[in-house]
Amino acid sequence: MLNKIIRYFLENKLVTALLVLLFIAWGVVTAPFGWEVDFLPTDPVPVDAIPDIGENQQIVFTQWMGRSPQDIEDQITYPLTTSLLGIPGVKSIRSSSVFGFSSIYIIFKEEVEFYWSRSRILEKLNSLPAGILPTGVQPSLGPDATALGQVFWYTLEGRDKNGNPTGGWDLHEIRTVQDFYVKYGLNAVDGVSEVASIGGFVQEYQIDVNPDILKVYNIPLHKVMMAVKNSNRDVGAKTIEINQAEYLVRGLGYVKSIEDIEKAEVAVHDNVPIRVKDIGVVSLGPATRRGLLDKDGAEVVGGVVVARFGSNPLHVINNVKEKITAIAPGLPKKILPNGIESQLTIVPFYDRTQLIYETLGTLEEALLLEILITILVVIVMVMNLRASILISSLLPLAVLMVFISMRYFGVDANIVALSGIAIAIGTMVDLGIVLSENVLKHMADAPKTEKLFDTIYNAAAEVSSAILTAVSTTIISFIPVFTMEAAEGKLFRPLAFTKTFALFAALLVALFVLPTIAHWFFGVKNDSQRRGQIINGALITLGLFTAVAYTIWGGLTLMAFGAAWFVRNYSKKDTFFTRNSALIISILSVLGLLAQYWMPLGAGRSLITNFIFVSVLVGLILGSFYLLERFYPRLLHWSLANKAKFLAVPGFILLWGAVIWLGFNSLFGFVAKGFDVVSLNIRTTSLWAGLSHTFPGIGKEFMPALDEGSFLLMPTSMPHAGIAQNKRVVQQLDMLLANIPEV
Repeated sequence: MLNKIIRYFLENKLVTALLVLLFIAWGVVTAPFGWEVDFLPTDPVPVDAIPDIGENQQIVFTQWMGRSPQDIEDQITYPLTTSLLGIPGVKSIRSSSVFGFSSIYIIFKEEVEFYWSRSRILEKLNSLPAGILPTGVQPSLGPDATALGQVFWYTLEGRDKNGNPTGGWDLHEIRTVQDFYVKYGLNAVDGVSEVASIGGFVQEYQIDVNPDILKVYNIPLHKVMMAVKNSNRDVGAKTIEINQAEYLVRGLGYVKSIEDIEKAEVAVHDNVPIRVKDIGVVSLGPATRRGLLDKDGAEVVGGVVVARFGSNPLHVINNVKEKITAIAPGLPKKILPNGIESQLTIVPFYDRTQLIYETLGTLEEALLLEILITILVVIVMVMNLRASILISSLLPLAVLMVFISMRYFGVDANIVALSGIAIAIGTMVDLGIVLSENVLKHMADAPKTEKLFDTIYNAAAEVSSAILTAVSTTIISFIPVFTMEAAEGKLFRPLAFTKTFALFAALLVALFVLPTIAHWFFGVKNDSQRRGQIINGALITLGLFTAVAYTIWGGLTLMAFGAAWFVRNYSKKDTFFTRNSALIISILSVLGLLAQYWMPLGAGRSLITNFIFVSVLVGLILGSFYLLERFYPRLLHWSLANKAKFLAVPGFILLWGAVIWLGFNSLFGFVAKGFDVVSLNIRTTSLWAGLSHTFPGIGKEFMPALDEGSFLLMPTSMPHAGIAQNKRVVQQLDMLLANIPEV
């Protein structure tokens, strides 16, 4: 069956070519690296820096302002926690009670769907028995986001036309703009779950009553509260009809100013109304706050954009930036006393885009370098330019097919998932090498009467089952990774998926695409001298244009390929260099690209210096491989003749590896215990102590460290510290950190 499919694609080259073009275009559309082609749409794989390994969690948040943590725990947190325990699929519930509010974290089992769990929580909250919570307390469900949902932070700052900070804005002014303009605008962005305001002062109406006046008129405080509450409403009174026209009757009482509150009637004394302004003073003031936002030692107002569960974080951030550009002209402005016009400006101070691009850029560069190194190794070791191009064509096509699979299997692109592709590249190339080497062998051994089609088909059919078996064993070995659960499953399953996708894509390309390309490549005969002159002359011209208009390196490479043909065909000397000029140019070109993108000696050194270093390094490594290949029969003969001596080498390597991995104490602890029996303590000897310190064992850590140049400072204060003290400490810390030159 497998060989029939191979024959079908060999016989129907147009179908193969169309499928290849389809996968290339589709892969570019779904690629996570932001490749843009004018005539193609974009539907990229969701991108984030690191995988989300958090629990399947929902948060229930309940406010009860002014109440102590103990009151919150007894009257809100405990009753709600016990009621929510009965929700289907709940694994555990954690809660926190602090001054003024309660947070309940409901952890669901991994198989429970995210939005289904939210629906069950809402059903439970709506069916709570009457009286279980204090009057007026209403629990609310948190945003539909995960722990990694905070993708964008910003501040609102006064700036002049040149973008320089101006000041001149009160914190309550900025907070009002944030709450009633910026927040609503960003909440409308597709993929945004919540925009949380932070910092500044929330402006509110405040009434300072005179207790002596209340006592004189015998007015209780709650009556003042009810009077203000009842006055802040519009009342409808049906309709009346006058002269065949219908009019709506309304009582207008919605509070719009301080004067509206001052006129509210509290009581009547001796037929004289007692208004709010008669018993106290009404003013605008800041609401009580429990936190603040500091930037570079100055208190500011800002917001936190939270991405919705399942959305593409990079796409959400880009949409938020577009929305900020749209609403920025509508932000208020004022003329300061010094004559400078200051306008509120949205200034980002945490943007995950940078981390995402840095992480993906590192992986993109690593993939590119791996592909270049692989191409270089193939060219040098195979020593056949057409076969090298054939093998190298497998990698880009297979990687694009991986992107397609990731997009439609729901695997996000992050540092772990894309690492699976990097890990699989070596195995992917092996498939192409096995097929190409067998094709070259069959072409060398085939009789002259045999058609090239039959030669390539026989070569592909001969190794197809072996290639399939090799890939299958690798894929099957990753089945335990797919069965991982909880945090480790979320961390490593994407890697298993991408590596499996990469191997399967390479298998399809190697068996069904490469034979067709091989038939094209090895079937081309350039017997016409005139045609060769035209083609290679055009190649030199194209190289000259490329060097002037685009890249000098690519232009020189094209010119060198064209010139090599003329040297090879018109040179009177038949030397190694003239025969293999195309191969030598290919090797030098790949070495140049490798030096340009890798820059192993740093950007401070010239490209020529980096090129020489890369050439020497690659030469030493590939030279070692060449020597091993050449002397392998002798090494094998000696090893078989001296089995004991040879086996001592891997035995020593195993022992050394075990000591490094487990540690000297763990591996040889039984020796020390044996000496303890005879009352000898060898642990204090210099030899034992030295070996123990030299080989302590390899440490263990769940998450790999990301050295992207960022640090998170989280100072902690005493529980009784007030907000003024914390503000002073944080401002001092920020100013001290800002003075560090590297920050």
